[in-house]
Amino acid sequence: MKRLLSVLLVLAFVSSLSSCGGKFFIRGAINTTTISGTVSFIQITTIVDNGGFVTVTLVTFLLNGSSTNINFCGDQQTMFPMDQFVVASFMPGPPCATIVQITIG
Repeated sequence: MKRLLSVLLVLAFVSSLSSCGGKFFIRGAINTTTISGTVSFIQITTIVDNGGFVTVTLVTFLLNGSSTNINFCGDQQTMFPMDQFVVASFMPGPPCATIVQITIG
């Protein structure tokens, strides 16, 4: 487990050095999905899950004339600047996706 953490930290450091000035964020995960596009809409909302309430951030990505909406867990507004191109890696899951890495620019 310590070895995996060490490898992830080194990869995060190396990736941040080569990110060409873009912001870099990582939260560690294994099976991820990636989406990219220009952020065109952000909305914070609360949904009901298993009798409890969960805060989610709805983000709309525009790419090549089509749009895709993703619900990210928690208040993630600062991670998705409007009208900026963003690459987001995340773990999909009910009721929302967990961010693994965000690259802006």
